[in-house]
Amino acid sequence: MSDRLEVAIAAGGTAGHINPALALAEELEQRGHHVTFYGQTAKLEGKLVPQAGFDFRPIRVTGIDRARPWTAVSALWRVRKAERVLGSYFAEAGAPDVAVGFGAYVEMPLLRWCHRHDVPYVIHEQNSVPGLANRTEAAHATSVCVSFPAATQAFKEHVGPQTAVVVTGNPVRRSVISASREEGRRAFGVPEGSTMLLVFGGSLGARHLNEGVCALKGELLSRDGLHVVHSTGADLYDEVTSSLALTDEEAARWTVMPYIDNMGEALAAADLVVSRAGASSIAEIAALAVPAVLVPYPLATADHQTTNARYLVDAGAAVLVPDDEVGGGSFSHEVLSLLDDAAERGRMREAARGLAQDRAALALADQVEAAVAPGV
Repeated sequence: MSDRLEVAIAAGGTAGHINPALALAEELEQRGHHVTFYGQTAKLEGKLVPQAGFDFRPIRVTGIDRARPWTAVSALWRVRKAERVLGSYFAEAGAPDVAVGFGAYVEMPLLRWCHRHDVPYVIHEQNSVPGLANRTEAAHATSVCVSFPAATQAFKEHVGPQTAVVVTGNPVRRSVISASREEGRRAFGVPEGSTMLLVFGGSLGARHLNEGVCALKGELLSRDGLHVVHSTGADLYDEVTSSLALTDEEAARWTVMPYIDNMGEALAAADLVVSRAGASSIAEIAALAVPAVLVPYPLATADHQTTNARYLVDAGAAVLVPDDEVGGGSFSHEVLSLLDDAAERGRMREAARGLAQDRAALALADQVEAAVAPGV
């Protein structure tokens, strides 16, 4: 293998696809390789990738609307057209040594071009239940890297005989992993001697989770030195602030915000997290080794958030409360008992550290380098 690889990455649509790809790109760049992203300018990758300082080349694809099966025809046509666009790029600039797809339809033109031109590629799956694009393209991958052990079995019938299925974890960006407790406490105005509860439901928020936490307002604020940092989701911010009706004195210990930009600092500062169980949330919580009460979103495809949550729960790093129990005693018991038990939270932190989630980007970068045969 040459010292410097040209790596092509396709990741798009949501932050859950893009941020792990950026975490890998950071690690590959640190190792001396060059990374170019391929995606859609009008989608989130068109903003996040250039902001992170990586080269970005535009392609255009469309997904399949399962309610309208005939859209598969136009989707396939656009994939083939995007392949031709990629062929023009590579004819001019040279083909990549290896490619990586992070799911979503945007990966399909790149990975299919690579297969047709004998360029090895790696797939990464963020969730415990694989998406359609990754299942479709797994057959010719050099390796399929998964975030959760539960996903390995799901890929067995989709991979080819030469494909390795490897548990690497879900890469987390360095800006998250490198955050310190001291920096986080300063950022959110939480004194070092206090206990901090962090609540978030993902970028779109989670109404039921917000309601459950708001119902505990009296119990939470009755605990001396407890500070709450509560991300509501942009659409639910006004609803939550109205429901809480915090006085000035209460607001000094309960920070409400629509979205947390500096999630690394928030997690580093926290003593306990209450959140949904999306793949990125699980990865970041595990990487920062924060004890967690997880409430999986019940309508997630194939209930994959429950499977995601089991990764931390089975390791002893989190507890799981079903969504339909948020208004009941089990939710309040888990949250309040963990806030009152520093020793148990300490045991959960050690369990999370044992998962080595903070090394997922390194493990995935190793698989990318291994995909390139010696001497290439």
